[in-house]
Amino acid sequence: MTIAERWRAVAARVAAACERAGRAADSVTIVAVSKTQPVEAIRAACAAGATDLGENYAQELAAKAAELAASPPAPVVRWHFIGRLQRNKARLVAGRVALVHAVDGVELADEIARRAGGTVQPILLAVNLGDEATKGGVTAEAAPAVARAIAAVAGASLDGLMTMPPPHDDPEASRPYFDRLRALRDRLEDELARPLPVLSMGMSHDYEVAIACGATHVRIGTAIFGSRS
Repeated sequence: MTIAERWRAVAARVAAACERAGRAADSVTIVAVSKTQPVEAIRAACAAGATDLGENYAQELAAKAAELAASPPAPVVRWHFIGRLQRNKARLVAGRVALVHAVDGVELADEIARRAGGTVQPILLAVNLGDEATKGGVTAEAAPAVARAIAAVAGASLDGLMTMPPPHDDPEASRPYFDRLRALRDRLEDELARPLPVLSMGMSHDYEVAIACGATHVRIGTAIFGSRS
């Protein structure tokens, strides 16, 4: 299948998952995860309908954004930073992306705000619900205190939560983690007395389950671009 065909298949499955959940199709943003993909592949995805692109590495995002802009016609793209962001790389991302998905502490939020160039940078708190040592994010227990601290940072807007469940072949194995993230978001909305509309959860193998559980952003790479060689 071509990238365009894969994009259309994913978009159709997202729309069907939304319908099953009683949700509008436009209530879910497909973030096409373009890490390691060449600019030609990104252009193909954008031509097919992708508008939101996700990158894991700050320097790669900056380079691709510059290359796309320098070779017209430049597609209209909303960039998302979805990887673990080092504080010394915040300058490459802050004020340049639509959303930073994986903020894991107030120190990083402070640095992002400082580097945002006078704008307010939307961010998400990453929650490590599987307590996996190899993944970033705060524990569910620590999330309320960290969220309160981040919500007080001027120059950053805490818009919601992000998670990545432990890997599993069965998409349904992700459901308890997605349900927990939604419940945590609902609790934090009450505690902070502010809306947290974004739930970034679900990838190529489990995004339909994530949508059923309330995801607003699904991060899809392989199902759109194919397996990375």
